[in-house]
Amino acid sequence: MQNRILIIGACGQIGTELTVALRAQHGAHNVIASDIVEGDKDMMEAGPFEVLDAMDALAIEKLCAQYYVGTVYLMAAMLSATAEKYPERAWELNMESLFNVLNLARDGKINKVFWPSSIAVFGPSTPRNNTPQQTIMEPTTVYGISKQTGERWCEYYNKRYGVDVRSIRYPGLISWKAQPGGGTTDYAVAIFHEALEQGTYDCFLKEDTGLPMMYMDDAIRATIELMDADTDRVQVRSAYNLGGISFTPAELVSKIKEQLPDFTVQYNPDFRQAIADSWPASIDDSVAQQHWGWKHDYDLEQTVVTMLTNLKAQHSNR
Repeated sequence: MQNRILIIGACGQIGTELTVALRAQHGAHNVIASDIVEGDKDMMEAGPFEVLDAMDALAIEKLCAQYYVGTVYLMAAMLSATAEKYPERAWELNMESLFNVLNLARDGKINKVFWPSSIAVFGPSTPRNNTPQQTIMEPTTVYGISKQTGERWCEYYNKRYGVDVRSIRYPGLISWKAQPGGGTTDYAVAIFHEALEQGTYDCFLKEDTGLPMMYMDDAIRATIELMDADTDRVQVRSAYNLGGISFTPAELVSKIKEQLPDFTVQYNPDFRQAIADSWPASIDDSVAQQHWGWKHDYDLEQTVVTMLTNLKAQHSNR
């Protein structure tokens, strides 16, 4: 019976928390975590774990057969800022890993695929405010180009071969449980660590740079809700817009200073500013709301309080 779940890239920012959530829902023995390197102690001891290269199609196929895997979550990717440093390597990883999994589904060796897209699929010609589900997409980053191409292939495999592939365009994700993974929106995670550890932060974006963000619990819940939705409700097979909260660095700093009044920030934009300027400032996710009932829970204030509360506890336990 092919009913187990394989997570490829389980040690990443999203994969870490997705693994925990899926194991809680389906049972630890039914969720196989994997990554190119071993995970931390908690990851390794909580359930099955396999070292796996997302580029190795044969190894993925063998692992799916070994564990009777029916659903694959492909979370491995090279993110925006890192991809700009290694463009060819990023393209190779982000595209070949997707083909490896889509082809398994096409050949009937797995039943369902989740693949994450991103707001990086949009570009400077995209309407920046309340960006709609269907709009102009002319990405200018390697990461965005690979994600937009991936969306087209996902839709193609669904229409041509009937592959049940589902996807979300994630906004910037905020979590206290995992370290930033090399994305342009990761300032909104690093800033909390620096606020508590140093009392100051050197921001690589301008203070008025608005970007869509989401607290990780909402993103994990959205992912699972989309995968659990009845097939006829999933009418978009490229990727769904997902909106949460949108804010600027200055607005985030203001909320943090309500909790930490002595916190200071310097703004020194670097190459990531151009990336952020090419992305939306806010997202319209009404299609996801209509199709499978999506709704976010966390606002900015709740996100800030939750982040600081948990990171304070984490730091005091070191």
